[in-house]
Amino acid sequence: MGGKVLSVASECVPLIKTGGLADVVGALPAALAREGWEMRVLLPAYRPLRRLIQDDPAAWTEVWYEDGLWGGVGRVLAGQVAGLSVLLLDAAHLYDREGGPYAGPSGDWPDNAQRFAALSWVGARIARDGLADWKPDLLHAHDWQAGLAPAYLAYHGAGGDGAGGQGAGGAKSVITVHNIAFQGQAAPHLLGDLRLPGHAFTPEGVEYFGGISSLKAGLVTADRITTVSPGYARELMRPEFGRGLEGVIAARAEVVSGILNGVDTAIWSPGAEAETPYTAADPSGKAAARAALCAAFGLEVPGPLAVLVSRLTDQKGIDLLPGVLPEFIEAGGGLAVLGSGYPELEGALLDLAARHPGRVAVRIGYDEALSHLLFQGGDAVLVPSRFEPCGLTQLYGLRYGTVPVVAAVGGLGDTVINASPAALTAGAATGITFWPTDALAFAQALRRLVSLHAEPEIWRRIQANAMAHPVGWETSAAEYAALYQGLIDR
Repeated sequence: MGGKVLSVASECVPLIKTGGLADVVGALPAALAREGWEMRVLLPAYRPLRRLIQDDPAAWTEVWYEDGLWGGVGRVLAGQVAGLSVLLLDAAHLYDREGGPYAGPSGDWPDNAQRFAALSWVGARIARDGLADWKPDLLHAHDWQAGLAPAYLAYHGAGGDGAGGQGAGGAKSVITVHNIAFQGQAAPHLLGDLRLPGHAFTPEGVEYFGGISSLKAGLVTADRITTVSPGYARELMRPEFGRGLEGVIAARAEVVSGILNGVDTAIWSPGAEAETPYTAADPSGKAAARAALCAAFGLEVPGPLAVLVSRLTDQKGIDLLPGVLPEFIEAGGGLAVLGSGYPELEGALLDLAARHPGRVAVRIGYDEALSHLLFQGGDAVLVPSRFEPCGLTQLYGLRYGTVPVVAAVGGLGDTVINASPAALTAGAATGITFWPTDALAFAQALRRLVSLHAEPEIWRRIQANAMAHPVGWETSAAEYAALYQGLIDR
């Protein structure tokens, strides 16, 4: 049947991005349109996005206004950007700043609680009252930045039934947890300033270890909770992954589900690359891509060429590399790295490159074209994360036949079929998984990589399986559509 959805988020490709959240928010509207759903995306008008409005004011229509939005005027402008129906919350006193969405030159913005409360408030108002020409059936909030939107619907919505939404006839709400490590915490004295009622400050409400958590607020009030993989949904009910919110999620287990992310298969397509294209049917171009990658990074690698495209943080398991890489290199392997993150980890990888010239090369930073070359030319992609809600890197690896070597956590375990003897016999293996995320298990996985790569027929079969694995949005969009339909029909 379909309907209308307001997506509330702090990032969206191609407008603003700091991580995978933006990719998901940007991809969902087109994916859901094929399922009969119309989605509009509400975003803060950060300084770069305000320039879009200023450069072409005729392309934007004011559809909502409030003169007392946390200290200044807020207005929502509707327009089209790269095929997306976008609603920009233009509130200069909150978002027109030099720096990123969450931080400036001196660190996190001290009023982030209010900045994203404003985004959530406007999202809830639009969901409740609609715009002149458009009223959503459902609000979809993403992460802590939009976590207060379901809470505002529950606490301020006419006809609301308290925790868990708006009751019959009102806009329903969904919150997706992309990464529970970020929870949007605020001091308790801000309860009134955040437009939350006093009765909400309880362990069953927004209170979290004596303060306020906007993510928890969304988790206790939304009609449905989703995460970005079934594995992560299960993990979040365990203390080692739940970051203090495992009890909250377990208490609402009946409304929790995991829906895998997808990737844009038009953008990430080995057959559509300008240089050295190849397909599963004709993978011969991958050898040329590997040679191009080696030339670009100054590498000569006789065995498997692994790539790593990642934020360089402990969460991603990057600290394990210095302990396991020497043995892998001794066995003939090599590594090309593209990423940035903790300075100490950047330094450790640069030191590895200095000690192993021609076998390890590191580029600090991010370059989209170079990332494509890494996935084109690599034999394997390493994703040794300690936790990974879904992960896109392993999906790119599957798409390009760049065999994923992943820790079996979250979405990594959901998307990669380990090359166990049984999977190899069945012809089903798509990669290598290991557990736990420690140096011993990672080293064993790299030994397995070396041995499998040395068997050309087996290796080609794993690559073909990987490239045949569906990584687009079709299945996931259908799951979101079914979830939405179930909510508005009830």
